[in-house]
Amino acid sequence: MTTRPLHRMLLLLQACLLAGAAQAGVLDEARRSGQVRIGLDHVPPLYKAGMKFRTPENIATVLADDLAAQLAAKPDLQTNADDRAAPRAVAGMRAALVFTRNGAGQLLPPDTIRIPTGYSAGGMAIMRTDTTIRKWADLKGRTVCVSAGSPYVDSLAARYGAIEKVMPAPADSLLAVRTGQCDAAVHDDTLMKTLLTLPEWKKFSAQLAPESRQELVLQVRGADAGELARLQQLAGRWNDAFWRNAIKKWVNNVAFEVYLDQNVPDCH
Repeated sequence: MTTRPLHRMLLLLQACLLAGAAQAGVLDEARRSGQVRIGLDHVPPLYKAGMKFRTPENIATVLADDLAAQLAAKPDLQTNADDRAAPRAVAGMRAALVFTRNGAGQLLPPDTIRIPTGYSAGGMAIMRTDTTIRKWADLKGRTVCVSAGSPYVDSLAARYGAIEKVMPAPADSLLAVRTGQCDAAVHDDTLMKTLLTLPEWKKFSAQLAPESRQELVLQVRGADAGELARLQQLAGRWNDAFWRNAIKKWVNNVAFEVYLDQNVPDCH
């Protein structure tokens, strides 16, 4: 056999293997490999020894972990922007399960089904109670903190002329408001409304009404009827009680991280 026919045979075999992988159901693949590939709008950096622990901005990480746990698999998190930019040749390797935010009337990609998660939010600004900021237009020329992975990054500068300061995580953004580095911080109103019920945030409870509300959804690509039914069943766990607990945990964690940085001296 010559080299050229052998090369063609290997290419054909590789194509068949890729086709089989693409056709394999995502749930079957999770059972087989013990991992489930999940796309997120922002994947937080991995925690390493010596780093300050920070709760990530993207609460979709909670859903990714929960979905993987229900499937008895480990989450393999991928950035959605990378998935959309993937070349056609590796389309079968893109995440078939994607958590992302959809605005009202937003169209879906072909061969994709949307499953609600029960979470929605708009961007809400919080500030010191003695602020002179009364409306969104007042953010022009003011320093506004957002955190990495936030859906509000770039939008505040574009819409209101704000000077955006992108911080590593929500705790850093909120701490900057408390210490006067930023005039305001913008995060999900669903989270901020709970945060502002804490007594230590009373002096920082001025707010602008939320804008640009979006729904967090699970987008499923290329699944058959059986897989869709199973995924919808799993998503049914994300009810009001689930979200009350998840939001409370997020808020308490972030508030504690802010407290540690502001009140506990660095011993190193």
